[in-house]
Amino acid sequence: MASLPVTAARHGPSAGVRLRRALRGGVLYAGMLVALVVILAPFAWLLISSVAEPVDLLSRPLHWIPAHISFDRFAALTVGSSPDDSAQSFRAALVNSSIIASSVTILSMAVGTLAAYAFARLHFPGRSWLILAFMATYMLPPIALILPLYQIMSALHLRDTPLALIIIYASFVTPFVIWIMRGYIETISSELDDAARVDGCSRLGVLVRVIVPVSAPGLVSTGLLAFLMAWDEFLYALIITQTNASKTLPVAINDFIGRHGVDFGLLATGGVIAALPPVIIAFVFQRYIVAGLTAGSVKG
Repeated sequence: MASLPVTAARHGPSAGVRLRRALRGGVLYAGMLVALVVILAPFAWLLISSVAEPVDLLSRPLHWIPAHISFDRFAALTVGSSPDDSAQSFRAALVNSSIIASSVTILSMAVGTLAAYAFARLHFPGRSWLILAFMATYMLPPIALILPLYQIMSALHLRDTPLALIIIYASFVTPFVIWIMRGYIETISSELDDAARVDGCSRLGVLVRVIVPVSAPGLVSTGLLAFLMAWDEFLYALIITQTNASKTLPVAINDFIGRHGVDFGLLATGGVIAALPPVIIAFVFQRYIVAGLTAGSVKG
């Protein structure tokens, strides 16, 4: 009698168990396939719309495979010109967005990492309340802040300048960086800090020589998210900017919606071009991003 379980174990699971596992696996993969199609379909249509002719975009039923493929819109927006200067405005906005998003990322990561280390390692009165206050500023709706910010920038003569957007974006990106990096630094063993302090490092030396190298995946992941937040912001840029001197990509793409019509092809082309920098950055730093997203699962 005692040998029966051993014999069953040698033969492996029964046919019913194998069938249930196969069904669960099939349902899981089918659900993943449906989710993938739902998520990627809008992006696929964006790319198709950017190379399709207007007749294909307005045809009924819609053609997922356009009859005529043209890259003229990409050439017009990047190197060409148009009667209404939309191409020149788009290129200026591309430069402005790159400068503003990069500046906001560098500033927010520098200030946010310092503050995150202080919140993670130092104990001082009101620490918990202070971090909540930082997050409260991040969670405030932009529509509630746009009027006072507009008046402040006008009083400082910064309206319609890239510096105004850098200041505004950094004000809500920095609390986000503090929150994320604080949680990441807390997963790093404090024994590394103690060992560095014994060797003569100051608090700042510990951060620069120990924490930053160990936190490289988290820094890259947080930096990418900070860049995306500044790159994609629309409301503040729409209200604060008026000219090509400070207009950003989301506002320039919105300008393709005219008073008497919408150029869906240019909208799609602008969207594809605007999506390329974040995608390229994500591919370049993919290894660090994956490590940063999974590092928090193991403490120490």
